[in-house]
Amino acid sequence: MAGSLMGRLAPLLVGCLACTVLAGCGGGERVRDLFFSLRPEVSVPPSARPIPGTLRVTPIAARGFLAGSRIVYRTAEEPLQVQRYGQLLWEEVPARALADALAAALRAAGVFEHVITAGDPARADFLLTGELERFEHRPTDMPPHVLGQLSLTLVRGKGRQVLVAKTYSAEEPVSVGPADRTTPEAIIAAFNRLAGRLIGQVVADAQAMSGGLQ
Repeated sequence: MAGSLMGRLAPLLVGCLACTVLAGCGGGERVRDLFFSLRPEVSVPPSARPIPGTLRVTPIAARGFLAGSRIVYRTAEEPLQVQRYGQLLWEEVPARALADALAAALRAAGVFEHVITAGDPARADFLLTGELERFEHRPTDMPPHVLGQLSLTLVRGKGRQVLVAKTYSAEEPVSVGPADRTTPEAIIAAFNRLAGRLIGQVVADAQAMSGGLQ
């Protein structure tokens, strides 16, 4: 019974969101693209002692729809089908924005003596690379939420020895207003909280290993 109810609700809920994206639901209204920035809400404490050396945060990889600019969603009715919102887009692809935000957070927390990115010609003692595996809206789950999964590998710059390889995952609820409707702004706010949680996990792990990397 619950499954059949969810099957009936899924198209309705996604349709309501699509309707919200329009400049009203009346006929003849012009459909417009909405571009959003990924600005992770990150709050990390300062490191007690920076790890000696320079860390290079390389571009984070992404495949399929995640490598594009359209916001991805998946319904409970079709859990194996990845879909994209027609008019909801990222200003910058999420993997690239996450890499920039991660580098900024590691630098702000003083985890390493120096944190650089791909465009910096300086020699790096450590390299942080990875892949964004999931970053999607789940509008018909109960409760609706966004989820993300990020796999990262820390390697030594000289010799490329793998030091740490770990997958991070998190979920964040999406606010639902009257008549069980949500808005694009509520979805983006949840994505920003989600990205902040993922980055916070990475920074905390890096701080915990400060005495073990030389």
